[in-house]
Amino acid sequence: MKLKKTMLFFTALFAFSTATLSPVAWADNASQFNQGFEAAEKGDFQTAYNLWKPLAEQGNIDAQFNLGLLHYSGFGVKQDYQQAVEWFTKAAEQGLGEAQYNLGNMYLEGQGVKQDYTQAIKWLTKVAEQNVAEAQYNLGMMYYNKQGVQDYQQAAKWFTKAAEQGFAEAQYNLGVLYQNGEGVKQDSVQAVKWYTLAAKQGFSQAQFNLGVTYDYGQGVKQDSAQAVKWYTLAAEQGLAQAQFNLAVMYDNGTGVKQDTQKAKEWFGQSCENGSQAGCEVYRKLHEEK
Repeated sequence: MKLKKTMLFFTALFAFSTATLSPVAWADNASQFNQGFEAAEKGDFQTAYNLWKPLAEQGNIDAQFNLGLLHYSGFGVKQDYQQAVEWFTKAAEQGLGEAQYNLGNMYLEGQGVKQDYTQAIKWLTKVAEQNVAEAQYNLGMMYYNKQGVQDYQQAAKWFTKAAEQGFAEAQYNLGVLYQNGEGVKQDSVQAVKWYTLAAKQGFSQAQFNLGVTYDYGQGVKQDSAQAVKWYTLAAEQGLAQAQFNLAVMYDNGTGVKQDTQKAKEWFGQSCENGSQAGCEVYRKLHEEK
């Protein structure tokens, strides 16, 4: 089993919750704004909306952002992505990073606005340049997936910035780029470095890839026991590929004491999680019983 080119992992990370509501407001309107904040904390979003709307119409950046959140989530008002875009745009144009980030993702997904990768890149870049890891990661994904323009070097650049801040998905993706030589010089040692950092944060696909590198000695000294360790961690999270590989290790007694019963169990679990190879081996073992 060779290390396959792995699909890069993408998540659009919106920060829509009452926890994101900022209690900071212009001095003249602080009381009214904070009354809205207190109402939102109690779950009274309708009151919060009524208090914030006049402030937002006066240009209060925090109120504009919070109205965008309420319209996006449907808290206190009917869910309306177009209204969310309108209010996020007003706050984004005043330089609020959170609004720029949400607006960029809405252009990326085509929520409340026609999908527009150019606009998505524009707004996400503004936030990414403020060193926000989630924006750096999403921007890297856009460059990798040719959403606007395909540029592996730009993808590597932004994944690196997010990875250096400890963003596990970016660390994993950067490992994939180094493994495949996309946007960077192929370097299995660097791939192992970034897989390890993501794996230690519990990212299952990174744990699996790290297991493969130890299994085959790619960028690291071959170590079957380490392969078993990382396959196990990924397998316990339900990753079919890892469950299958772990079953093979138990079946062959490689890196672990041979245990045909455990091998059978892991082949069965990999089958349940969609591994065709796991199903075939599991059926064969049953027939031989």
